[in-house]
Amino acid sequence: MTIPASQAAAAALLARLAGAGQPVETHISAVFVGAERVFKLKKAVDLGFLDFTSPASRHRYAIRELMLNRPAAPEIYRALHGISAAADRLVAEDDPAAVEWALEMAPVPQGDFLDALAAEQGIGEGLQDALGDTVVAMRAHYPPAPSGTDPVARFDRVLRGNARAALDAGLDPARVIAWRRGTRGWLLRLAPVLRARAAEGRVRRCHGDLHLGNLLLWKGRPTPFDALEFDEELATIDTGYDLAFLLADLMRRCGRPAACRVLNRAVGVGGDAGLVAGLPLWLSSRALIRAHCVARLPGGMESGLAFLADAEAALRPPPARLLAVGGLQGTGKTRLARRIAPGLGAAPGALHLRSDEIRKRLANLPPEAPLPPEAYSAAAAEAVHQALFRDAAIALRAGHSVIADASFLDPARREGIEAVARATGVPFTGLWLEAPLDILRARVAARRGDASDADVPVLERAAGQPAGPIRWARLDASGDPLAAALAAAQLQPC
Repeated sequence: MTIPASQAAAAALLARLAGAGQPVETHISAVFVGAERVFKLKKAVDLGFLDFTSPASRHRYAIRELMLNRPAAPEIYRALHGISAAADRLVAEDDPAAVEWALEMAPVPQGDFLDALAAEQGIGEGLQDALGDTVVAMRAHYPPAPSGTDPVARFDRVLRGNARAALDAGLDPARVIAWRRGTRGWLLRLAPVLRARAAEGRVRRCHGDLHLGNLLLWKGRPTPFDALEFDEELATIDTGYDLAFLLADLMRRCGRPAACRVLNRAVGVGGDAGLVAGLPLWLSSRALIRAHCVARLPGGMESGLAFLADAEAALRPPPARLLAVGGLQGTGKTRLARRIAPGLGAAPGALHLRSDEIRKRLANLPPEAPLPPEAYSAAAAEAVHQALFRDAAIALRAGHSVIADASFLDPARREGIEAVARATGVPFTGLWLEAPLDILRARVAARRGDASDADVPVLERAAGQPAGPIRWARLDASGDPLAAALAAAQLQPC
């Protein structure tokens, strides 16, 4: 959609000031990208779901965009400028002579946008963890929803509008109608959970459009931008639904392992194991949004149908199960759990609950921050395991598979995690990793930047304590135990 003729002079001014050629255009904006300055102009358009035709609305939403994005990206969103009636200069944003408005932003290399990065080289594990951290950090900027907001009625309107848009885009009516019927059933079952989450303050004014195209690297860190500014209802959502757009995009662009790791980092750092309850419905809704958006593009129907298939599949998750991985420090419990998780259970994979990360979260520290020895008291260890058992039960009751990752050297704690499986009625598999002590010493000594603070003396003390009878499947971890672990758990490789 081209820039309306009424804005041509303003567009020409912005192009000159930026030193830009043709703008980058979306349906609602024109972005003039220069070497040192970027200007964003809202188009005077009415698309039904938004109306920017009046100067007052463009001004209002430009202010809103600046307010929403500056907290997370203060160096990217520089200023809001007015444009004079003659379109010959910039003026103050609140100048009565202003008839158009433009956001000034910092230039960013094209390769630093995460959708471009994912296409060119993928998103590595370090960046995946950083994305999870970013998701948690963003919550501090999200104001809570107004009291009295019913998340169920609000989300039902989202689903209804989503189905209508899918039909308008030409997607198969029978499949879209079946999808809508399926989402009604999911929403009915989830209603008590969603309302409880709202009461806990988990429905907030979120980013609303959190996919890889709206994230970039700024000074080496993932930074969100372009939050949804024109519809408070679409953006006032459960924080889990905000995360679901990113997970859905990661699954399509990078695969389940990347999405699974981001999910688990976000839960490991920020808590909220309960968000997995909504993931089937949320991921399905996000996939259908992508389906009808791309289906409208020239030649986009094939991609639209692929996203529709994703939306359908998300509503049919496999049954939940619990996998526990135990053994001495250095046996590779976490590495194994991370490799198994993407292929286990509902998308994007099992919730990986790691005792080392829970310990840091309870201390209000990031996973890689070291703790002093006194943080490893018997009372602290008990609190960590109780939190692990509680979060595992929450996720399993919600129908989401879990991998519990801890040493489980105490027989009572092995019994404790098995009791979680019995209480939630899910199948249980325990894996016990073993390797010669010399190998474990070398691995522990070589660890850097990990959530575990265990050193060689800690390992040796643990190795000297009896673990009692081991009933779990015992696996040789001196090499790669993945194949044996998958066989013991009757799983297929991811």
